[in-house]
Amino acid sequence: MARAKLTEMDREASINARSRLVVTEERPKSYNRWLLLVVLLLLATAITLGILYGLEKSKTNPSPPPPTPSDDLCLTPFCVKAADYILDSIDETAEPCEDFYQFACGSWLKSARIPEETGVQNTFNQLDQQLDLNVIDLLSSTTVPDTTAAVAHARELYASCMNETKIELDGVEDVLTIVNNEFGGWPILQPPSRNVPGFDLTELLLKLRKYDNGIIFSIATATNQENSSAYDIELGQGTLGLQEKEYYDNDTAITAAYRQFMIDLASALTNNSAAAIKTDVNEIFALEKIISQYHWSASEQRLRDNETIRTTFNFTDYVRQSYLLANVTLLDTDVISVSEVAYLVNVSSILQAAPAHTVQNYLVWRFMMNRANNMPSRIRNTRIQFDRVFKGTSAEPTRAVICSNYVNDNMGFAVSRLYVKKYFDDNARTQSKDIIKNIRASMTKMLEDASWMDADSKAKAVDKAAAIYENIGYPDYIASDNTTQLEKMYAEYIFDTSYIKNVLLMQQVKAREDFRTLHEAVDHRAWGDLPPTVVNAFYEPSTNAISFPAGILQMPFFNKDAPKYLNYGGIGMVVGHEITHGFDDDGRQYDKNGNRVPWWSNTTITQFNERKQCIIDQYSNYTVAQIHKNLNGDQTQGENIADNGGIKSSFFAYQNWAKENPNVDKRLPGLSKYSQEQMFFIGFAHGWCAKFTDAYALNRVLTDVHSIPQFRVLGPLSNFAEFDRVFKCTPGQGNSRVKKCSVW
Repeated sequence: MARAKLTEMDREASINARSRLVVTEERPKSYNRWLLLVVLLLLATAITLGILYGLEKSKTNPSPPPPTPSDDLCLTPFCVKAADYILDSIDETAEPCEDFYQFACGSWLKSARIPEETGVQNTFNQLDQQLDLNVIDLLSSTTVPDTTAAVAHARELYASCMNETKIELDGVEDVLTIVNNEFGGWPILQPPSRNVPGFDLTELLLKLRKYDNGIIFSIATATNQENSSAYDIELGQGTLGLQEKEYYDNDTAITAAYRQFMIDLASALTNNSAAAIKTDVNEIFALEKIISQYHWSASEQRLRDNETIRTTFNFTDYVRQSYLLANVTLLDTDVISVSEVAYLVNVSSILQAAPAHTVQNYLVWRFMMNRANNMPSRIRNTRIQFDRVFKGTSAEPTRAVICSNYVNDNMGFAVSRLYVKKYFDDNARTQSKDIIKNIRASMTKMLEDASWMDADSKAKAVDKAAAIYENIGYPDYIASDNTTQLEKMYAEYIFDTSYIKNVLLMQQVKAREDFRTLHEAVDHRAWGDLPPTVVNAFYEPSTNAISFPAGILQMPFFNKDAPKYLNYGGIGMVVGHEITHGFDDDGRQYDKNGNRVPWWSNTTITQFNERKQCIIDQYSNYTVAQIHKNLNGDQTQGENIADNGGIKSSFFAYQNWAKENPNVDKRLPGLSKYSQEQMFFIGFAHGWCAKFTDAYALNRVLTDVHSIPQFRVLGPLSNFAEFDRVFKCTPGQGNSRVKKCSVW
């Protein structure tokens, strides 16, 4: 029989009824006993209806267990809502020990619709959508009053982005003026000629660098890996138009769409013949394809070492001149950390040998590609058509979403000042601190139990776990009456009504900001670059700090009224994941102060690598059936280690909490057949339910250091003996490995 579904009207009525019952119970005792009798009858009726509702929702079980005593059920508004979304997600026809992802997400996967504009639907996407609506509200109105200049400028930037009439009137002149006067022109738009008078590769790259474009080579200020109290300069490979070199291996719909994007954009800006434009486009793509052969993948970058570079391209002058854009004069004592040396040597030689016409065309194309979204609709549409093929989408976000994302990406701390005032509950900070404390303790116990570590390495690892600094919700200064720090951060962000002028100003400001920090002291307690208004969490090895922004401290990951098994399975696993990053293949190379120095014995490193290899092999054997492509276990190893450590440390922390707080966590209506420990795993898996297009899946497999969500559930649980115990699984079943991989 199909499970009965509570309508929105019914659900609201039941929630409101229970709210009133709480109020009634707190009335003064002077009411007469007849009224008290009525109250008790109403209470009993509400509880009975809650139980019947839960039983009706779970009728798919042919042999339902005896009704759970009412005092063991959680019937709060939150619990009713949580029960509803979990029951709508799970597929009880699936065997948990064979495929726990199907069991936890099967019904959700059947009913979920992939938004036409994103290519994916998952918990993070749903939270992002709500966050978008909140940010739009904050930027488009003054419902949250604020007198800071930073917030005023953020709202001005948003308004300029929303003014499409003005964008159309502004046209393309501001961009083309920069292209012609600063970059020396874009040959594909000019009368056919192979000559590029006065072409200077270094000068062109510097002009592009002024607008924060990491084309060909990247230069950034970063924490010195060997001395985390100071910054250094990091020089390495730049980006590719198609992100990863594998996209260039064969002619596909994506490479065809990419070339068409070039043709359409150029055709919208010139009257040159189609044949001439196509010739230039083919040369541009051929050059980038050659460059892509030397581009390091994410997995290759994990193995990189700092080296000395020897090439005819003057990188020393290039770096010095780049920092002068921000009026920063390099000192002889400044350290330059060089990565992807083979790329730098080979690509600099390729560019010096290639025809100036083609190099100029390619470099300016990359600038134009990045700016197309900020220009009038006829230019934007050329990018839209490409993105639809590349991302597997069939529509675009609303203009309000596009503009709110742009402002949040670039002025997120100003936006967060408004968001925290209106939408964030500070109870989340308090409860999260307790969860972090408990999970840190369980991770410490896991480190102490690592029999493969020698005593000295283990002691240092325990010290590092204790030293991890935590950022929760938001940095205090954004909610403070003292706005000095916020105003200083955005002092140069002064905008007018022209969106394209504002974007070009933003690009220059961002480039200068990065360079200016070089000679400043590193603040290990600073929040970091990403604002509270993101749905994510972070670990930074150079400062040994974990961060949990306000955006992720909400359902289904966290709620102040949730049973602890849901909070520990949700945000708890995220906390454990981030702490484990301090001890994954990358994080374990940094000591407790964030210095990348040897602090483990060689014997312990060898033992770690053996365990790590088990994880790599396990995930490399997972196939994404939708696109018939295996995961890259090397590329995703750090995140997989963190997922495995995260689920263990959060589960052990929940066990410890439950022992100290017996009989506190109540069961959910309709899910009372599942123990609290089983609900921990069900709640965890629910947070990773995901559905995506083929193009999105391919892009994630090629570029993402995280595994596809399905395997972020199946991988860790198949390695966890406690999962087997809780669900009575036998090693060898689909969701339980015989040879379990375990780093921590």
